[in-house]
Amino acid sequence: MTIQLSTDVRNGRLDAVETVIGATAILKIWTGAQPSDCATANSGTCLVTMTLPSDWMAAASAGAKAKAGTWQDTSADDTGTAAHFRIYEPTGTTCKMQGSVTVTGGGGDLTLDNVSIAAAQAVTITGFTLTDGNA
Repeated sequence: MTIQLSTDVRNGRLDAVETVIGATAILKIWTGAQPSDCATANSGTCLVTMTLPSDWMAAASAGAKAKAGTWQDTSADDTGTAAHFRIYEPTGTTCKMQGSVTVTGGGGDLTLDNVSIAAAQAVTITGFTLTDGNA
């Protein structure tokens, strides 16, 4: 038997994610394989580092929560192919969330208009949505 949660419980769980991670979280985009979990050390080359807006996620609705505001780095850190991301608490040291990166429409957890990044180019996140399970 599968546990089912009401929409308001699913929304509450999603809204807690932003609260626990904190305002002005740090997003980093990396090359290479994603680490096995958030406790595992960073891997690959860090291409992008950006501070997310102070209210970086919209309020959860219908069991989903999308990015809010503009997520942009005006000058990429390095050159390479984006493969995964990690979101850290505001000091940028403890990973709280990670996932895949693809081009817009590619099905990644986080999407960019172009995954080929050159040092110093502007990088804008085109899509990021969390969806809670147990509907």
